[in-house]
Amino acid sequence: MSLEQPVKGGGAPCLTCKGICTGFQPHSWRKACTVCYCSQQDHASCSDTEDDRKIGQLLANSRYAHLTAKVKGVDGVRVYKRNRMIITNPVVSRKDPTFSTITYDWAPPGLTQKLAIQYMEMLPEARRPVSGTEGALYRRRQLMSQLPMHDQDPSNCHRLSEAELKAMTVFIRIFKEQVLGVGEVALPGEFGAAQDNMPQQKEGTSHQELQQNTKPTSNESLKTSSKNTYLCSGCGELVVLNSPVVYAERAGYEMLWHPSCFACNECREPLVDLIYFWKNGILLCGRHYGQSELPRCAGCDELIFSELYHNADGQTWHKEHYCCWLCGQSLSIQCKCSQQPRHA
Repeated sequence: MSLEQPVKGGGAPCLTCKGICTGFQPHSWRKACTVCYCSQQDHASCSDTEDDRKIGQLLANSRYAHLTAKVKGVDGVRVYKRNRMIITNPVVSRKDPTFSTITYDWAPPGLTQKLAIQYMEMLPEARRPVSGTEGALYRRRQLMSQLPMHDQDPSNCHRLSEAELKAMTVFIRIFKEQVLGVGEVALPGEFGAAQDNMPQQKEGTSHQELQQNTKPTSNESLKTSSKNTYLCSGCGELVVLNSPVVYAERAGYEMLWHPSCFACNECREPLVDLIYFWKNGILLCGRHYGQSELPRCAGCDELIFSELYHNADGQTWHKEHYCCWLCGQSLSIQCKCSQQPRHA
């Protein structure tokens, strides 16, 4: 097994190497570039169309299929009905009136523009998905990192056996039926289900005492007073009643989160497009949900559906992938290559 020769044409330049790598050249089985050895997400080489197909496939055949649409002329293929938001503001000047336009590559669906803008303003500025900005690039990289295509599509995996393909098919079906979710944005208390099972604040109890005594765990409820006071399930802080929050259907509508607190419990990164995996009372991104169920190969980044794999240096590997980046020889044997590339 040896390193592939780069194909002609090239892909997106590497964002990490900053000019050293001029285009992504895929390895035959590693999810990395043969020029600079950086990962696919370091190149952010996907397009909006690819992203929408990827999320459409993820949400298809789940309770969130209504967020997708059929592709005309292609049987069974669905794409994400990504909600974009365009805001046009007048520019005050002495000359003829002009307008400035801000386009968000993604915004929570089903909201008034006012509430959607409030939601965006609650995110750190560098993470707001405004087209053409670092925030939009951050979203795309998170889509690739948090929702690996090879975790949900066997055709993106390298040489699955019949038994592995069967196991992966069952894995995908189970997480779509029991774990996968998409957060919903609303004002606190908007969902009727949130009203019933929440502890009331006793008379004379201050907000500070209330936070100390009732800071929620991963599965505690949030309403804390007869005056509709709520606590964020992420940070435990009080929620402003006229500001948007995120609900997770899988968690039950007694729980809610600040927009910036709706994050993976493992990597602590905000959940991209509010797509979450609910397991044992915590929120996870797709990558860390997969890793909580199965080992992930440090070589190809795919989940391992076989019982035969190699453990070394605190990581797991497909046996055939525990090899040198440069010459392909097993790392169990000392090869002649004096230096391994990054991500080896």
